[in-house]
Formats: sequence, C-alpha cells, structure tokens
Amino acid sequence: MNYADLPALLPFLVLATTSLAIMLGIAFFRSHKLTFLLTLFGLAIALAGLFFANNSGSGSVTPLLTIDNFARYYIGLILLAGILVSLLSYSYLNIKGSHAEEFYILLVLATLGCMVLAAATHFASFFLGLELLSVSLYALAAYLRHSERGIEAGVKYLILAAVSSAFILFGMALIYAETGSMELAKIAVASADPGMNNLAFLAGSVLIIVGVGFKLAVVPFHLWTPDVYEGAPAPVTAFIATVSKGAVFALVLRFFGALDIHVHAGLFTIFTIIAVSSMFAGNLLALLQTNVKRILAYSSISHIGYLLVTLLASGPLAKSAAAFYLTAYFITTLGAFGVVTILSNKDRDADLMEDYRGLAGKRPWLAGVLTLMLFSLAGIPLTAGFIGKFYVVTAGVGSSLWFVVIALVINSVIGLYYYLRIVIALFARPSEGNVARQSSLSARIALAGLTFALILLGVYPGPVLDLITTSIQGLN
Repeated sequence: MNYADLPALLPFLVLATTSLAIMLGIAFFRSHKLTFLLTLFGLAIALAGLFFANNSGSGSVTPLLTIDNFARYYIGLILLAGILVSLLSYSYLNIKGSHAEEFYILLVLATLGCMVLAAATHFASFFLGLELLSVSLYALAAYLRHSERGIEAGVKYLILAAVSSAFILFGMALIYAETGSMELAKIAVASADPGMNNLAFLAGSVLIIVGVGFKLAVVPFHLWTPDVYEGAPAPVTAFIATVSKGAVFALVLRFFGALDIHVHAGLFTIFTIIAVSSMFAGNLLALLQTNVKRILAYSSISHIGYLLVTLLASGPLAKSAAAFYLTAYFITTLGAFGVVTILSNKDRDADLMEDYRGLAGKRPWLAGVLTLMLFSLAGIPLTAGFIGKFYVVTAGVGSSLWFVVIALVINSVIGLYYYLRIVIALFARPSEGNVARQSSLSARIALAGLTFALILLGVYPGPVLDLITTSIQGLN
C-alpha cells in the first residue's frame, strides 16, 4: 500500500480512531451525551470520507481490501444504518439507566467489522471483519446485565458464532489447499480449471456456506435467531437484523458471484434449497408467534430467503435488485425496531402484542410509522418493500427461476397475514394501563428519516436505482 491509497481507507481509519477516542474519553470523563455525540460525529465523518474514497479511483488498496463502487455503496449503507441505530440507542439507554458509554465503543467496532466485510477480497480480511463484528455483537447482545434473557441471548450467540467460525476456517483451509490462494478473485479463476478437485472445493465452499448461513440466519442455521432477537436490547436487535446481515450478504455476493454458482451445479442447488426453505420456514413459524420481536425475527429469515433469489439469478439486474432490496429491508426493519425501541421501558422491551394494542389512539404517529414499515415488509404498493420485491421477482423471471419465484410469491401472501395481525392490534381497543412513553428528539429524527426514505423509495426510486447501477460496476 502507498500513500495514494490512504483516502480510500479514510472511513476505516476514522472509525478506528473514533473507537479509541471514545475509550480514552470514558477513561477521563463519563458522559453519555458526550459519548453519543462523539459516536455520531465519527460515523458522519466516516460517511463523508466515502467522497474522498470515491475520488481515489477503484481497485485494491491493500492485498486484503478492494474499495470499488460496490464496496462504497454497501459501506455507505452500513454507516447510515449505524447512525440511525445510534440515534435510537441514546434514549433507550437513558431509560434503561445502565452505564451506556461502552455500548458505543462496541457499536463503532461492530460497524467497522461490517465495513471490512463489505470491502473484503481475501480470506484474511473476510475472517478478521467477521470476528470483529461477532465479538462486538456478543457483548452488545448481553449488554443489559440485569436482563436474564439478554445474558442468555449473548451466550447463545457466542457459542453458535464460535462454532460457525470453526466451519468457516475449515472451509477456507480446504479451498486454499486446492487452489493455492486466499484471494477471492484468484480462487474464482482456479475454480474454473477443469483439472481441479471439485469435491474438495465443493466441500470447502459448503463449510463456508454453513458459517455465513449462521450470520445470515437462513435455514437450517436459523435456530438462534428468535431467542437472540427477543433477548438482545432492541437497538442491538435492529443492528443484527440489518447491518450485520447486510455486510455478510455483500461478501456473499462478491465471493459466490465471482465463482459463478451457475457453473457449479452443486452450489446452485444448495443455495436454491436454502432460499426456498428460509422463505417457508420463516413465514410459517412467524404465524405461530405472539411476541413482536420473534415475529420480526422469523420475518427476517424469510426476507433473506427472498434476497438469495438475486444470488441465484444472473446478470446486472440481479445485482441491482439485491442492492435495492437490501436498502429497502434496512429502512423497514430499522423503522419497525425503532418503534419497538421507543415503546420499551426500564423493565422490559415492548415485545408483546398487548404493548401495541390501541396504539393508534394514544400515539397515532408511532402507529402510522409501524403500519407503513409492516406494509413495506409485506410488499404493499407505494412502499420501498414493494419496489424491492418487484425487482427481485423480475430478476428471477429473467433468469427463468420459476420455482423460487413461485415460492417467493406464495410466501409473500403468507407473510401478509402476520403483518396484518400487528396492524389490527394497533387499531384495536387499547389495553388498560398501557401508556407509551415519550420519545426523545434523536429517536423522532431517526424514525422521521426512515419514514421519508420508505415513501420516497416507494414512489420515486429512480435516483437510488441509478446510484445502484453505478455501484454494481465494481462487482466483477
């Protein structure tokens, strides 16, 4: 690496510096508000640093990272989501009354790990980014030490994530032994060699799929999801459901997209089974839930199944559909968990259906925001979710993936039922003694921005689609 590459790495350097600054600041002076503002400042400067990265050109800035248009788009999405999670976390942590400052160190480090994943083009950076993200999430999930469910969520995530990392390392070893390289581009070239041992390569790829499948919470690696979503603090759940999964999916697109899974029939079949199974399992299990956070957990499983259709499809439209769908998913999921965060109190998170009964009469703006977010998750027209599903279906039809497209349509109908259950509760007769607390300015700003983005992408998606079309040019 030379000094000319430094502008491209500016967002990474800023976040690393921010984590150190927060740590030193806490050592000398504890202030939740100051730490919060420092976190927002660091994330905003890192986001602004993407413009310097954009002017530095495309290509590998180190043997481990490639800061191309594809990486910039996903890094920008990750940083924006990190800012929104910070805004939602401030009032939530004030209500919980625990030491909040260390929370922001972990949040910044987890965001940095996600950025590394989005730009990773080497097994070393892949694993480093994954572990930086995972270790931060272990602590974030169990951050509220007085919550038994939170401790349980952190321990479950710790054990299962450690097992998944072992699978990934073993898979990397097999692929390295067969191809002689840990660079994703060289592995893709070597995989096309007719003389390669396809069995060893396929075994290594399957082991990596097991590891990333855990992070994406796809079937059959989804069992941890409802328990961790329910037990973790609401802002952390929002981060896991969006930023964490988005970063891992960006890596999956870069790695398996470069391999061209259509050439490897075994990999194509595996991803098809995972996609369809995730759609049906996520939606059918959500029908049985009465806990809102668990409903959203199973919903997220099905949405990653929808997203995998773009990996199975081919052509630039599939990559554009993946980026747009992920953007819409970020907006809607952050918005839904944002309402959960605002309604939570000192004793527990607002995760029961009763907590939302009659909310339209007490807090109409919150009920309206949650209704829009749920409609978007269901794919109702004039929302970002509808445009996202439309492009995913179009990409699937263009690649003649009729089986998975039919499964997607059927599951979208199934999903509509449990989303409407929550909407009906919002407009039902209110429960006695169920009063929503006042939300802070930071949380209102976050929800207002998300609602505006949801509607804008639903009625005028053109500028974002143009940006995405430019960004996928970086994905070979």
